[in-house]
Amino acid sequence: MLKQRVITGLWGIPLLITAVWFSRPDYFFPWFTILVAIWGLLAVYEFYKIVAGKVPPLIYFGLVWTLLFILSPHCPYAPTLPLLLTSAVVFSLIWLLVRPQKEGAFLGWAWTIVGIVYIGWLLSHLVALRGLDDGRNWVFLALLANFGSDTAAYFTGRALGRHKLAPNISPGKTWEGTIAGILGAVIISLLFIIPSPLSLPLGYGQAILLGLLISVFGQLGDLVESLLKRNMGVKDSGRLLPGHGGALDRIDSVVFAGVVVYYYVIWAI
Repeated sequence: MLKQRVITGLWGIPLLITAVWFSRPDYFFPWFTILVAIWGLLAVYEFYKIVAGKVPPLIYFGLVWTLLFILSPHCPYAPTLPLLLTSAVVFSLIWLLVRPQKEGAFLGWAWTIVGIVYIGWLLSHLVALRGLDDGRNWVFLALLANFGSDTAAYFTGRALGRHKLAPNISPGKTWEGTIAGILGAVIISLLFIIPSPLSLPLGYGQAILLGLLISVFGQLGDLVESLLKRNMGVKDSGRLLPGHGGALDRIDSVVFAGVVVYYYVIWAI
């Protein structure tokens, strides 16, 4: 399992770094947005396949509106988000009337909207973050601090983990791993105040706070997905990434980290 995780990371991380580095927010379809859109569609498809074991979601509708949400930061019109959310609710309800399958229709509709908001809307914050001033570096901070948190938590939890964090949700997570994850994210965050092409306008206190927030909310996002899988009776969302599971398994913490960094930048910087 560890070998598979490392091999997947060796090709996955360079691909992600390249997409972020060479992306241009002034293009309508920058490389980073394309990558996020593809990943988001894979993730929401896995989400709906998990849910389909219990209720019938509107899979194709959810895929389209998830994509629209992810692309929405490139739309210059202010009411884009309310319009998308309203249309998602109204059109999906109308779809229920013409859909042959009527049993469990409203539960399926509810899970459809959850998938759109959970993946499409939350991922759109990463796209919006890339379009801000110093957006490339802010995205790198969100992603790398999150990866640092995950890596530190994983290895520390395996080596030293004794006290379970949330045994009823994710039996493998420990308090030792959680604390190590916070430290890992803070260390990565502090690297962004060192003068370099990746430096950001942060003081020591801001970098530490942001690293802590990225780790805490990222680990909460991980627990949210673990709770979903436990409720649906599955171990992994898919098998796309050997050693990591599916696309949804790899963005469960990233979506929360992107939201935290985005709102921190627009409110505190």
